[in-house]
Amino acid sequence: MLATLAAAYESGSILLSMCAGAFALGAAGLLDGRRSTTHWMHADELQESYPLTDVRAKGLFVEDERIVTSAGTAGSIDASLHLVRREWGAAVANTIARRMVVPPQRDGGQLQFVEAPIPGASSESLAPLLTWVITHLEEEHTAVSLARRAVMSERTFARRFIAETGTTPHKWVTQQRVLAARRLLEESDLSVDQISSRVGFNSAVVLRENLRRVVGLAPKAYRRRFATLVADDAARLVS
Repeated sequence: MLATLAAAYESGSILLSMCAGAFALGAAGLLDGRRSTTHWMHADELQESYPLTDVRAKGLFVEDERIVTSAGTAGSIDASLHLVRREWGAAVANTIARRMVVPPQRDGGQLQFVEAPIPGASSESLAPLLTWVITHLEEEHTAVSLARRAVMSERTFARRFIAETGTTPHKWVTQQRVLAARRLLEESDLSVDQISSRVGFNSAVVLRENLRRVVGLAPKAYRRRFATLVADDAARLVS
């Protein structure tokens, strides 16, 4: 199979991988010196397995010299529509998108939706503190207040926090607030102002800025797109 992939590329074909299919392209040597992506859960493994590629962990899809890699099922659809649009035009791509009931065009640089899980608990883990923060997002949380609650010096707390979560307290809390806001936009009829207050953002403007930075959509646009999907999923479960 790897030889077939390499031969297809050498003959001038465009190769598109879906999700973890990027590993096959990597094994065939086709990602060396190129940008690539895959599902965010596998991005680190792809980078470690094929260090000569530049993994763009957050993109929906990446095209680099006739090699197209995509992230997850939705990203694969976006990448496929991108190629259809380029080869056969927007009208054909839009017709396909309508029949599939998907957005007709999302840029490959739009961010994947990445959950920020809590690290596993141990006797010295910060997991209990992180769980408490998630249930009290409406409160103000600073590195100083969290270090005090963890009964640690600020320096020790900052070091431990980054070691366990891979990011700073401020960035982690913001991630959790965005995740909570997304769920409320999908599953509730609360206003944007109400959601902003409930998840600890100072205003709807702050929520809008952070949501747009993470998922590329404003709150109302996010709700229009995803609240319907959640409702459809729920209907299928009870039908």
